[in-house]
Amino acid sequence: MQTRRRAQKPMSEYRDYGFTSNEPGQGNTARALAPLFVALVRQIQGVESVCDLGCGSGHLVEQLSRHGYRVTGIDASKSGIAIARQHYAADSVTFICNEIAPAIVNGLLKPGSFDVVVSCDVIEHLYRPSSLIETAVLLLKPGGVLLVGTPYHGYLKNLAIGVLDKWDAHHGVDWDGGHIKFFSVRTLRELVSRHGFGDIRFTFYGRLPWLWKNMICAARLARRPE
Repeated sequence: MQTRRRAQKPMSEYRDYGFTSNEPGQGNTARALAPLFVALVRQIQGVESVCDLGCGSGHLVEQLSRHGYRVTGIDASKSGIAIARQHYAADSVTFICNEIAPAIVNGLLKPGSFDVVVSCDVIEHLYRPSSLIETAVLLLKPGGVLLVGTPYHGYLKNLAIGVLDKWDAHHGVDWDGGHIKFFSVRTLRELVSRHGFGDIRFTFYGRLPWLWKNMICAARLARRPE
């Protein structure tokens, strides 16, 4: 006997973070990472335009704009973008409320519009991390630079988490919109390399070597994948 399959309702891939202020979304770590991102951008020659993928309430956008860059911040959070527009109105700053997806290019932004794309502690929240990298590929000019930051995971840190019985807390299941991907240097390097980036380098932040809190991957767009 043939049975009918009940049509499934589409499941939203995004839940609004619920920003309530223009402070960095993740407190002290995000506050410390913003100057580090700015310093890395300033080391790149000839930068005029920057796009922040997952800008939240605009803290990093504002920090970058202080140094004379034209900055566009993109985030799916309506509350975050509303706060960003309220606090950081300037001719050199633009905020767009939209999910991070390649479709935004040609729809709202022109391909090859930016010298640098940054993204701070966003990729680990995405069901499909490749969407962020693919969007960056389309937004960057030839030879442009991607700076993508995420919590660091490696053998010694993972071992320490296990020895200290912290895995349940680290992989907390009661945080809606929490971390769902956990990157090592190798897996993040492989992801960006697969999308046509080269000259890949890492900067680390927090704690002791090999127990770092965060890492920032800097990679230059060498080619556009076929």
